[in-house]
Amino acid sequence: MSSDATPDPFTEPVAFGQRMQILRTRRGMSRSVLAGLVGKSPSWVKQVEGGRLHMPKLPMVLRIAEVLRVRDLSDLTGDQSMSVDLFIGPGHARLPQVRDAINAYPMTTQREATPTAHLRERLSRAWSARHSSPDHRDVIGALLPDLIRDAQQAAWQADSMGERRAAQAVLAEVYSLSQFFLAYQPDSSLLWRVVERSLIAAQESEDPHALGVASWLATQAHRDSGHAHFDAANAVNLETLRYLEPLLPDANHDVLAMAGALQFEAGYTAARRGDTGTAWRYWDTARAMAERLPADYFHHVTSFSRAVMGAHAVTVAVELHAGGESVRQAAAADASTIPSRPRRARHRIEEARGYQLDGQAEAALAALDKAYEAAPETIRYNGYARRIVLEEADSKSPAQRRRASELAVKIGLLAA
Repeated sequence: MSSDATPDPFTEPVAFGQRMQILRTRRGMSRSVLAGLVGKSPSWVKQVEGGRLHMPKLPMVLRIAEVLRVRDLSDLTGDQSMSVDLFIGPGHARLPQVRDAINAYPMTTQREATPTAHLRERLSRAWSARHSSPDHRDVIGALLPDLIRDAQQAAWQADSMGERRAAQAVLAEVYSLSQFFLAYQPDSSLLWRVVERSLIAAQESEDPHALGVASWLATQAHRDSGHAHFDAANAVNLETLRYLEPLLPDANHDVLAMAGALQFEAGYTAARRGDTGTAWRYWDTARAMAERLPADYFHHVTSFSRAVMGAHAVTVAVELHAGGESVRQAAAADASTIPSRPRRARHRIEEARGYQLDGQAEAALAALDKAYEAAPETIRYNGYARRIVLEEADSKSPAQRRRASELAVKIGLLAA
């Protein structure tokens, strides 16, 4: 290592409190914000970081890890026996093939490109397969390598400006599908490469829908990077909404849905900040836009629809750490109306978070069981679900420990 390289603060033994402070600072988070998100006082955080209080018990450690988006629990605890990836799931068996396809750019015309209309039909079938399959990563992981290569080739070989724009719109959406596959897998640089390529292809396409989809996913990628990146998430989100706004009076259903999905994302980010009024205001705007869509409409990328607004309300309440409101919204939402299996599983995970916030651990585990039934791959890669399972596996209740341990084995957190 060169003399001017940034040292790794964890190369020497570091106390829990110091690790927590380093990770908090990396996220650009104040003590007050961290304290509010874990339900403690700023003075408690200061005492832990200063070593005046010992490492808290496992449930609180897991909550801190969740808020700080700690990739591996041992980064926070310093205990290698607690090496558990929370927000990064296992590397999928199809990841190498998808990675190779993304990294390879066609620079020759040795074969004729697939017609754009045919690519769009294949892409449509891929989205449909993702929503209908419990093992959705496996399904789209098998389809993506050829889709990526063919879409890249089509964009490269396009003869006219119109053909090129149409091909770039398809390529942008293929990259968006790739982001669903790559999310929470152990290759964050590849994920960001896809995010950026999707935005560039969407801009070159000049297609409002393609731009909306790419921006929606870029917003999520920034927000999932942590508190310090919330402003970047909002910048992409709100700029795209400003672009779409004058188009909405004459927009088709897909563009209108993208605007509604982006309105909700702005509310989601506000909820993560703890801004209650702004979060619910954006949710209300998104709901009004959903009401302008047909009752049976369901956006093929974002799942935006009338049916999903109840699930979105649960997410807002959970991110605001309002346990009672989360449970109330969960009771009002109808998961059976969500046609997408992975989106339905995600909703069940949000329900579980709400129940746990409200002190209903048994109901939380029941919701996670339903998430597993809907789409095992969703819960297997979800950090919130993994945190709840680990926490309840340490419960004082034998029944809850047994149920949580069985679920932990299913999702790969514990050996059978």
